[in-house]
Amino acid sequence: MRVLGGVLAGLALALGTAAPAVAVVGGQPAANQQFPWVVRLSVGCDGALVAPRVVLTAAHCVDHGPAVTVRAGSADLRGAVTARATAGLTAPGHRPGSVRADWAVLRLDRRVNLPVLRLGASPAEDQGPFTVVGWGATREHGRQQRYLRFAAVPAVPDQACAAVYASFAASDMLCAGNLRGGGVDTCDGDSGGPMLRADGTGGWVEAGIVSWGVGCARPGYPGVYTRVSSFVGQITAAVTALD
Repeated sequence: MRVLGGVLAGLALALGTAAPAVAVVGGQPAANQQFPWVVRLSVGCDGALVAPRVVLTAAHCVDHGPAVTVRAGSADLRGAVTARATAGLTAPGHRPGSVRADWAVLRLDRRVNLPVLRLGASPAEDQGPFTVVGWGATREHGRQQRYLRFAAVPAVPDQACAAVYASFAASDMLCAGNLRGGGVDTCDGDSGGPMLRADGTGGWVEAGIVSWGVGCARPGYPGVYTRVSSFVGQITAAVTALD
């Protein structure tokens, strides 16, 4: 997650504001095609292919518009294919600068011949443990990565997360990370990427979207994710409209 320093961090916690996440800390390199639907956006965010030409990402990644380039199909960004986003739809009610309803979908200029990721559709799929993936930094203030990384992160109970973050809303957010010891988290450059849950059949579902937090992998400060199941109807309708 993107860090807020000094006095600003204290104000964010007290007043309920938050810093959007913009590689995975405590993780390891992913094999090529291990997570074939994860994509990289030219604005320094990640996303997931949820239809042949539709990407799901965080709304705050496209607050300035959907005109981005998407890299897909390779854990090594230098080997990825590229496509252009030509249109997008943002969550109803999302306001630029807000962490509420933090999702958006982008339509690509062509269909991408890759698997697509299934959306978490019920509260049962909000349960951890989770896996996070991304090309973001591996430490606070670090460089974003050329190679995709992933890590397992435990779920953090809603009540515990609300005790840390005044702006946490359990109705549309999830928390994950090692609350006591830190050491594993998403970080700068991972915003919009999927937080995954194994589906029990060898596949994955997208339970969360990397959204915000304080710092990267700090003890006591878990990552916060958009709760996909809370918006699955709206997201599905938006995907259908764009695909």
